[in-house]
Amino acid sequence: MSSAPAVDTRVPTGNTFDKYGSTNPLVRRLMAGFQDSLEQLFERASPDSVLDVGCGEGVLTLRWAQRLQSGRVVGIDLEDPKLEAEWATRTRANLEFRAAGSEELPFADDEFDLVAAIEVLEHVSEPQRTLAEMQRVARRHLLVSVPHEPLWRVLNVLRGAYLRELGNTPGHRNHWSKRGFVRMMERHGTVVEVRSPFPWTMLLVRVG
Repeated sequence: MSSAPAVDTRVPTGNTFDKYGSTNPLVRRLMAGFQDSLEQLFERASPDSVLDVGCGEGVLTLRWAQRLQSGRVVGIDLEDPKLEAEWATRTRANLEFRAAGSEELPFADDEFDLVAAIEVLEHVSEPQRTLAEMQRVARRHLLVSVPHEPLWRVLNVLRGAYLRELGNTPGHRNHWSKRGFVRMMERHGTVVEVRSPFPWTMLLVRVG
């Protein structure tokens, strides 16, 4: 008797609230610094095409598609009806969303100028495998960000959040200090620039 096929129980574990559209003054201040650093690194990369790995609702993906005007932009994340409903509200001729995992990207080698993973790598079970795939399909640059640890967890504890988990945000499987994250990314290319918008670490990495 054949066994039943395995069920993929993975779910997107991105934002638990709309941090990009938050009206909370503190969140807005932190996100302003985050987005300013992200914009400057994106501008330095100057891509003609972008793959956004773990794109979530597609907020950044749409912005990048608008920025590139006619340049190809693709966002991927795990299959989820709520995400797909959000994707349907963000449409452009140069923008595409797909349901796909990060461990085996359904794209050719060197297919995109820039491959991004913004607040994603802390969630994946095999970050090195994801990064290897990102490096494979990137022609010029990787753009990545993660929470700065242990600062992130300390801040959660100070605000009384996730105390039973010692400040660990639900869904965060991996934790990097700034130095540790830079060291890991050096295995996948040349680190061009490091930014530290509080409380994150953000890198632009040249591949090839």
